[in-house]
Amino acid sequence: KSVHTPHSHLRLFSIHRRPLPRHSLSLPLVSLISDMVIPPPVKAQRITNFLKPYLLRMHFSNKYVSAQVIHAPTATVTSAASSQEKALREAWTKTQQSTRDVAAAAKIGKLLGERLLVKGIPAVSVVYKKDQRYHGKVRAVIDSLRESGVTLL
Repeated sequence: KSVHTPHSHLRLFSIHRRPLPRHSLSLPLVSLISDMVIPPPVKAQRITNFLKPYLLRMHFSNKYVSAQVIHAPTATVTSAASSQEKALREAWTKTQQSTRDVAAAAKIGKLLGERLLVKGIPAVSVVYKKDQRYHGKVRAVIDSLRESGVTLL
């Protein structure tokens, strides 16, 4: 038996994990999800005073290299560059350059540095993932960022 609560018509499963029939929902699930408004995360002022404002995050898959700069207080991406971008990918495949090696990482870092300077962001802080260290593709991205004129905090 399922327990009746004020929002029990919004659940897809009963207490015993048996799926409820679709006609028991008063509104379609798609309309429930599409009407939701999720505000961006805003951190308290006491926290944002001590955050470094712009964070560099890098991701390396088996096929592509991507880097993005995140504005820490609002948790939004301010600038990004990736070897998945159509113009870069097409240009590199015509000249038979790889989208995943150290040279591609250096080009992504240079492109991201140029985009940051156009937006007026002079300095970023590097965020390493658990197993990342200053070597290989990570080093290529960071060095090319530094060469393009962005200072690292």
